[in-house]
Amino acid sequence: MGRIAGRFVRVEPRLRAGRLVLGLLSNLPRKNCWTIAEWAGEATPHGMQHLLCRASWDADAVRDEVRENIVEHLHDRAAVLVVDETGDLKKGTRTVGVQRQYTGTAGRIENFQVAVYLVYASPHGHAAADRELYIPRSWTCDPARCQAAGLGEDAVFATKPELARRMIERFLDAGHHVGWVTGDEVYGGNPKLRAALEERGLGHVLAVACSAEVTTGAGTFRVDALAKKVPKRAWQKHSAGRGAKGQRFYDWAVIDLAEAAPGHHQLLIRRNLTTGELAYYRCYSPEPVPLTTLVKVAGSRWRVEETFQSEKGLAGLDEHQVRRYLSWIRWVTLAMLAHAFLAVVRADERARNPAPDTLVPLSCNEIQRLFITLVVQPRHDIAHRLRWSDWRRRHQQRSRTSHYRRQAAVPT
Repeated sequence: MGRIAGRFVRVEPRLRAGRLVLGLLSNLPRKNCWTIAEWAGEATPHGMQHLLCRASWDADAVRDEVRENIVEHLHDRAAVLVVDETGDLKKGTRTVGVQRQYTGTAGRIENFQVAVYLVYASPHGHAAADRELYIPRSWTCDPARCQAAGLGEDAVFATKPELARRMIERFLDAGHHVGWVTGDEVYGGNPKLRAALEERGLGHVLAVACSAEVTTGAGTFRVDALAKKVPKRAWQKHSAGRGAKGQRFYDWAVIDLAEAAPGHHQLLIRRNLTTGELAYYRCYSPEPVPLTTLVKVAGSRWRVEETFQSEKGLAGLDEHQVRRYLSWIRWVTLAMLAHAFLAVVRADERARNPAPDTLVPLSCNEIQRLFITLVVQPRHDIAHRLRWSDWRRRHQQRSRTSHYRRQAAVPT
């Protein structure tokens, strides 16, 4: 919290932000302004709500500090930037950016709010370094709706690959260096993003659909058609990295592509050892690299799923109950800060105090449990609990009365 202290104009919101971050790291079954305020010993949730809605502090500057902290402690020459989106299930139509849309979080079309994240993944750990909220066209075509959600009437539609490029450029413009970027088909199927990465000299291993077309020395083909032409001797078995159940072994093959742009362009094909299912990646590198390097970068993409799982399960990333853009960006930034703390402590502890052979290395989950038990477990008396019970019931009664009045005023 000391790193971000200068991003707050007044001491009161700075201290309250610290309490909010501790609440995000707590073992509360549900994390929002109400539950965290009660957990932190505050009389009402108004102070937490003020921190997210109206207090004077710079969420983007805090995001920059989060990024610096992550790179400082997790830096490695083999680090990879991973771009991906995740959705938060929401009800109603007023939450900023929400609409019925597909997201891999649920694997179906639901009423979701979707955000794109940039994850810094290295052998030492992984954490989200940037975030952008995806605003659908149904919002940007409705200035009044955007203004009501705090976006401004001049909100412009941007695709998910455009948001990814924006975050990658911010990362590079901050003076950081990384060799590779990876992502799923949403990003691999976008020529503008691939071209932008190549202009910056960034290698990439981006997934593409089976219907994607590529050009080889023999002509232009769909990638699934090329896969059928790969001879048996060209497949090589390699691990895409360690998973929860051990090494993730697949068969891999690579085909050189004929591209006018400089650099080395290849098609990487992954085959499941059990089912035979295929996956395809468009690859670029400024200099020739071995197949094992491409495989490691492709395997790094799973780190983003682990990051989302940790940030949602441990730091309340998706548990916000806010509607306006400013409140969303502030909640998400502080949740990223909370998770980055766990990732950094995990990396530092593993480096300074390696676990003996009889213990598995410390995980973010175990660090959170120890932190809660030893450092931040609050103790409140019965009077505090009863006051909060009265406040909740009083607020709920006011809401019920107001709802009934509005309902009665509607002509039948």
